[in-house]
Amino acid sequence: MAAQVLVVGSANVDLAVKAERRPQGGETVLGADTEVLPGGKGANTAVAAAKLGADVALVGAVGDDSFGTLLLESLRDSGVRADHVRTVDRPTGVAYITVTPDGENSILVSPGANRALCPEAVAAALPGARVLVASMEVPLSTVEHALVSAKEAGVRTVLNLSPVAEVAEQALSGLDVLLVNQHEAAWLLGAEPVDAMRLLELGPKAAVVTKGASGAVVVTGEGSSEIRAPKVEAVDTTGAGDAFAGAFSTALARGANIVDAATSGVKVATMSVRRRGAQPSYPNAAELE
Repeated sequence: MAAQVLVVGSANVDLAVKAERRPQGGETVLGADTEVLPGGKGANTAVAAAKLGADVALVGAVGDDSFGTLLLESLRDSGVRADHVRTVDRPTGVAYITVTPDGENSILVSPGANRALCPEAVAAALPGARVLVASMEVPLSTVEHALVSAKEAGVRTVLNLSPVAEVAEQALSGLDVLLVNQHEAAWLLGAEPVDAMRLLELGPKAAVVTKGASGAVVVTGEGSSEIRAPKVEAVDTTGAGDAFAGAFSTALARGANIVDAATSGVKVATMSVRRRGAQPSYPNAAELE
């Protein structure tokens, strides 16, 4: 039986360090002890969905090493189907994360095994899915193939275009939802302030622009809707966008409209920033209620 939410994306181990400030070029800054946590945009999205009770599978790749073992165990313990996560002859991806006292983070990603995720890996997992959500940190060709294949199969598609990159017109035209943050939207449009409605000119049927503590904006051919986020004190924003993507895709798979799905995404992302880490910060369905 196929998973209802199919996530195509990365699986990384997060090496996170709290520091008073980020080092400048040529500078050394002392930080706290390193935390080793499960992460990666794809794995984060899948875990966020699974914690909300979604039937979700990840299509990804890890290395044959201790980090790979940690990630596979974390996925399964969280309720994510890991049958389509391949073990390859490359080191598991690693994200090096610096977190400052305001909860903001800066991240350097070494993709490793994620670069070995090939387009063919999607084919076996796609039949029967209701929603496919793809994110970057894996080869662009694999993301584009996944989106086109899902469209042909009648599966709803969500592209979390992060890190932002140029995507083929064929993949964007017919995309159900383009999901970006305000910085990624500005890059795509080549202008600030962002006119979110212009994102539809790229080809998607709808777009969602996340705005951090301000919430999100949903745009469709019928107009735009703004969703405000409740005010909270952020502890760590790592993985908040992935939390949004997981909750959003879960709601879509359950039949919600885009605005209601985005409202769920904002709620889950807001709850996640009140805790440290990415996957460990995601709420379960009971907490959401």
